Amino acid sequence: MPLNFSFETASELKYGKDPVLDALLLHFMTENSLEHSIDPAKNASPEQIRFMVALQEDSFYAPCGDWMLHFLLKSKLVKPLAAEYCEQWKLLVRLVLEHVREAPLRKRILNLCRHKFRMTLGTPILIPSRLLKRMLTIFLTQSGLDDPYRTLKRQMNRRTRNFVDSAFYSQLVNVCPEERLHCSSISQLRFELDLLEMERLLFFSTYKRFWTEDNPTSALDAEELRTSLEQVDFSSLRGIFDPARGPLRILYLPRASGGIILDLKVVRALLRQGHRVIMALKEGFYFDSPTVWDLESDPILASEFKDAFFMQNNRASKNELLQATREHRLVVISDGTRERFNPYRTSVTFARAWKESDLVLAKGEAYYRRFINTSHEFTRDLLVFFIDAQGKFRMYFKPKPAHVRKFSEDAILAKADGIISQMRRARSAGKTVMFYSAIVGSIPGQVKLAIEVLNTFVAHLRSRLEGTFIINPGEYFEEGMDADDLMFMWERVQRSGFLNVWRFQTDMDIEKSFELMGKKVPPVWAGKDSTYSTGCTKEMTIALSVQNRQPELQIIGPSPEKFLRRREYGVGKYCDASIEQCG
Repeated sequence: MPLNFSFETASELKYGKDPVLDALLLHFMTENSLEHSIDPAKNASPEQIRFMVALQEDSFYAPCGDWMLHFLLKSKLVKPLAAEYCEQWKLLVRLVLEHVREAPLRKRILNLCRHKFRMTLGTPILIPSRLLKRMLTIFLTQSGLDDPYRTLKRQMNRRTRNFVDSAFYSQLVNVCPEERLHCSSISQLRFELDLLEMERLLFFSTYKRFWTEDNPTSALDAEELRTSLEQVDFSSLRGIFDPARGPLRILYLPRASGGIILDLKVVRALLRQGHRVIMALKEGFYFDSPTVWDLESDPILASEFKDAFFMQNNRASKNELLQATREHRLVVISDGTRERFNPYRTSVTFARAWKESDLVLAKGEAYYRRFINTSHEFTRDLLVFFIDAQGKFRMYFKPKPAHVRKFSEDAILAKADGIISQMRRARSAGKTVMFYSAIVGSIPGQVKLAIEVLNTFVAHLRSRLEGTFIINPGEYFEEGMDADDLMFMWERVQRSGFLNVWRFQTDMDIEKSFELMGKKVPPVWAGKDSTYSTGCTKEMTIALSVQNRQPELQIIGPSPEKFLRRREYGVGKYCDASIEQCG
C-alpha cells in the first residue's frame, strides 16, 4: 500500500493523528523488535526513551537517520539504503570467513544469514544496524564464539599502550605552546592550558594508525601533526568547559579498542580539571568496540581501569548511581547492548547515567549519524568527534533544546534543604512536624484527581490540627521532575530528623476528601489507601528505618505489613513497574 502521508523530518511523526500512520509506525517498531508493549523485558519504555531523547507526548522516535526512516517506512529500496544493507552483509561475511574454520558450519551460518538478508531486501523495513544485530546473533550462537575479536582487541590495546609510553606521544601532547597564551590571571592561564591539552587529546585520540600498526610513528613528524590542529574549530570547547559552569558530570562513549587507551587520557584530563566521568562500554561483542568483559581478559586494559569503579547493576536506581559518582570520580557501566547506539535496548543504568549527566562526549562517526545527522533533539548537550573517511578530524556540538530542564543533584538537594529549613523553624517554634504520604501516581490516569484528593485532605487537617506544620508532597512538585527526582528529594527530607509524625493515607482519608469535595468515591478509588502506592511503600520502609533511629517518631495509617504489593517505580514513571500504563 503506498504511503499516503509525507514528512520532511522524523521529528514531525506523532502517534494519534491517523490510525493508518499509527499502524505503520507500530509495524515498523515490531519488525525491528523495538516495541515496548510487545516485549517490555527487552525494550525501553517511552518514559525511559524520554530520559535521552527530547520527545513530546506521543512523538515517534526511530534509531536511524531521517533519510533512512523515510525510505524504510515506504519499504523502498533506493541505492543509499541498499548500500547500507550491503555494507552490513559484507561485515558479516568477512567475520564468518575469518573465524569459522569448519566448512559445513560456515556454509550453514552464511546461508541462514542470506535468508534473512534476502527477506529484508524484499521488504526493506528493517534498520540496517538491526539486520546486522540479528545476523551477528546467528553467528555467535551457531559458532559458539563469544568474542572472535578478543585477541585482536588485546593487540590493539598493547600497541596503543606502547605508543602512549613513547617519547613521540609526549612530543605530541605535552610540548609547551610556542605562542604566548593570552590571559589576565593564573586561573585564566590554567583554563587556556586545559583547553589546549583537551584539543590535542581529542584530536590525536582519533588516529587509528596508533592502534592498527606496530610502528605507527614511522614517517610521522610530531610538530607537523600538532600544526594540523590549527585547521580545526575547537571554539565549542570554550563554552562547554567554561569554569563558570563548575564541575560537570560527563557520560563518555568510546569507539574502539586501542583507541580506548587514548580515551582514558582524555578522561584523566577531565578528572584533573574537576569533572566526574561515567564511561559506558558495550555489553557484548560488537566488532572492535570495547566491552565490559574485555577487562577480565586483557591485563593492559585492566591496569588502565584499576582506579575506576565498575557498576555491575544494569538497573541501578538514581540513588545508587549518584552515590557511585559521588564516591568515585570515574564510574564504568555497561550500555546494555551489542549494537550501534540504540536507546530502546540500552540498560536502565545507562539511561539514568545519561539523564544525570551534563554532557555526553561521544567518539565515532556512528554517533554523528545517530546524534547529529537527525532532526531529533536530545536531553543533554552532545559533543561528537571522529575522523571521517577522508581522514579529516570532525567535531560537532549539539546543545540540548532550551525547553529541556535538567534537575541537577545540587538543585534537588537545595530544594530539599529549603523544606528542611521550614521544618527546623517549625520545630523551633514548638510546632509538631507531620509528613503526609498519599497516592499520587499509582492509579493510572488519576494523577490530577489524586493531587486534588491530597490537597483537600491536607487542608482539612490544617484546619483541625493546631500548632502542626504539615508537609504536603503535592505542593512541592515542579514540572519536569520524575519519580526518581521526587523520591531522592523526599528521602533527604524524611531522614532529616525533624519529623514528629508520619501519617500515611487511609481509605477513610480518601472517603473524607471526596465528601469535602462534594463527590462520590469513584469505583477506581474505592477501598484504596497508601498501601496501593509505590512511593508510599518505599516511604514506609524509610519511615521504619527512621523510627528505628528515632523511637519517638509516630507512624499513623495502615500497618507496615500491608505495604507489600508494590516494588519499584517504572523507569521515568509515577506508577509501579508492574503497571504498564500510568495514564
